[in-house]
Amino acid sequence: MSRSESKAPAPGAGAALGDWLSYLESIHPVAMDLGLDRVLLVLRKLMPARPNGRVITVGGTNGKGSTVAALEALLLAAGETVGCFTSPHLQAYNERVRLNGQNVSDESLIRAFEQVEAARGSVSLTYFEFGTLAALLVMAEAGVDNLVLEVGLGGRLDAVNVLDADLAIITSVDLDHTAWLGEDRNTIGYEKAGILRPGQVAIYADDDPPASVLQQASAQKVRLLRPGQGYTLLQDQPTPVLATDSGHRIRLPGNSLPLNSLAAAAMAGLELDLGLDDQAMADALAGVSLAGRFEQVASLPDVFLDVGHNPHAAQWLARRLDSLRGYRRLLAVYAGLEDKNSAGVVQALAPVIDHWYIAGLDVPRGLSGDALAERVRPELAEATVFVGNRVADAIENALHTAGEHDLVLIFGSFFTVVEGRGYFR
Repeated sequence: MSRSESKAPAPGAGAALGDWLSYLESIHPVAMDLGLDRVLLVLRKLMPARPNGRVITVGGTNGKGSTVAALEALLLAAGETVGCFTSPHLQAYNERVRLNGQNVSDESLIRAFEQVEAARGSVSLTYFEFGTLAALLVMAEAGVDNLVLEVGLGGRLDAVNVLDADLAIITSVDLDHTAWLGEDRNTIGYEKAGILRPGQVAIYADDDPPASVLQQASAQKVRLLRPGQGYTLLQDQPTPVLATDSGHRIRLPGNSLPLNSLAAAAMAGLELDLGLDDQAMADALAGVSLAGRFEQVASLPDVFLDVGHNPHAAQWLARRLDSLRGYRRLLAVYAGLEDKNSAGVVQALAPVIDHWYIAGLDVPRGLSGDALAERVRPELAEATVFVGNRVADAIENALHTAGEHDLVLIFGSFFTVVEGRGYFR
């Protein structure tokens, strides 16, 4: 069987969305196969002309989903239509494609999948590539004013990069997916900067961009807005404030999302000239939340879920938890994947966590509780640690230990959050 041949026949008329998703998993020999050639071949058949809407591409190591959600809220507040493509999903695939704030229907996705299947011929597409093309079709057919596209992995060779961005946002650059993107921030930054386009405006949301991002911006004459260059985050106010060099002062909510992501979305809103005044932007941002991003699911004790799975995300979590500590204990339920830097994650959080509950994940690339505990044991030498095989067991033990004024964090992967959400339903 050749590399481009499908291992199973395409779903027929009347097939359900689940049938299509199973098919998508079977038609490419490897799950990860970065490159734009295959996607471009099929895109040109599906869409001879570029969609009419503006394209905003959001890449980065952490904070992409938060930035997309915040920008979506601003666009809708301005009366514009917007399509969003994000990944991965938590509960249902439909979460990946939203039109005007609503997940698309199974029927819309199936129609798009059928069109991609008909257009691809013998071209082999990964699950993500197939889904990206389907999302672009849904948005183009809806005629939205704005297409907000979240990079799946990297940037330069990611499927969403087949469309030139009118405005690009890089949220952060840190170590993750190193087997595909490189072993250091500079190399990874080069991949992330692949979404920049000559002469356009771009936003870098975090502090300390790697030299590769600055070099790519300079080489392409990109006006790169970033903290200290175009705007400032004032966090010592009663509430955080985004202050721009052009005189805007936008209050940012102290909610569950990273301030840098909210600030980047606000800067994007200003660059897109949405016609919202500072108060209207602040009001729109105040209502933004995102499932699995420091999401509170219970109280007495407070229980939060977070998809953070790398050291950079864990550092943000540590700061957020420390700001909420007061006199209470902090308990963490952690389950993660084999290809993540578990030791770095625990090292970042160890100073603020009082009790650890390590669990296993029975999913592809999932670590057992014992395997994860062995990896992180050097970082937890002085801590109280429970080790189990199921996230639910770890949650039960944490809740049994926690007092009503304590805080429990369940984190480590999208899979961990899905299991945590299921526990509290």
